[in-house]
Amino acid sequence: MTIALADLISTAFTGGASDVFLVEGEKPRVRTDGEVIVAHGEPLDHDSIAEIWKSCGLDPNSQNDGDASLEVPGAGRLRLNAYRTLGRLALVMRPIKEVAPSFDELGLPGDLLTSWLQRRSGLILFSGPTGSGKSTSVAACLDWINKNQSRHIVTIEDPIEFVYSHSSCLIKQREIGHDTRSFPVALRQALRQDPDVIVVSELRDLETIRIALTAAETGHLVLATLHTLDAPQSIDRLVDVFPADQQAQIITQLASVVEGIVSQRLISRADGQGRVLASEILRANHGIRACIREKKFEQIVGLMEIGHQDGNRTIDQSIASLLQQGYITREEALFHARDQRNFAEAEQAKKPTKSIWT
Repeated sequence: MTIALADLISTAFTGGASDVFLVEGEKPRVRTDGEVIVAHGEPLDHDSIAEIWKSCGLDPNSQNDGDASLEVPGAGRLRLNAYRTLGRLALVMRPIKEVAPSFDELGLPGDLLTSWLQRRSGLILFSGPTGSGKSTSVAACLDWINKNQSRHIVTIEDPIEFVYSHSSCLIKQREIGHDTRSFPVALRQALRQDPDVIVVSELRDLETIRIALTAAETGHLVLATLHTLDAPQSIDRLVDVFPADQQAQIITQLASVVEGIVSQRLISRADGQGRVLASEILRANHGIRACIREKKFEQIVGLMEIGHQDGNRTIDQSIASLLQQGYITREEALFHARDQRNFAEAEQAKKPTKSIWT
């Protein structure tokens, strides 16, 4: 990597950018507070980006996309995705924090999460769009387990992001493509390695989901991420990926093993100082498990709205709380709300949010 390009990347991330976009033939761009803007610098040539591909063990002459991690002086460790667009090489980079943040720093309900993390088995999901902080939330969970319990943790990641030191736990981190061939292969092997906690960086396919559910059912605590917008959609995705003749069994499994789902969105702050986390919390109680078993996913939102005593809250309740506290603007609140019409009517009528999370 050229010195100029390394300096640009370092300056972008130290200046608060969340992502850097590099495309052959174009000027670098950065995402700051959710907005993508052109950075200073000349259009990038083929060799500059090809050099980064090669340093990550990727072949710029192949037709393959790839995920990797990279150390850049001044910027630290980065996660990147290498791909082609209109035949040109391209990269998206994101910094990886050296120290996992706490639940309070992230704005997550620590008491609720730690109650889940003390369980010996079950499934905990973190969902949200790309860049919503799912991996960071999982890292905060692992950091808490590592400091407060004595367990054997196996992570399966693509690529490895946070690197954990052994504290009270033994942690084995495995990267797809370097330490193992695929998520399903690594998960099957993990079940033979006597783990207490298994982390899957992303539930991508049927076989990975099947093994993860089995692991959660057979005495393991499983943490995983999913690219879905909210808790009901997460449940629907886990079920819908299976053929119709297998869904009844999967629904039964899921209803029994799911402990909770955290669905996240990062929203630009009203003061322009970064972004703030809005999070939907599904805590699996008797009513929610019954809805899953009966495949009445459309009723789950209503149960979360009235289930705040169990720790449940909807994304709209979380957003309403942030709006009431002045963290976000009304425009941002409406943009991110699940039901914009009802949200607007409730806000105009000044109805108090049902959420206890303030």
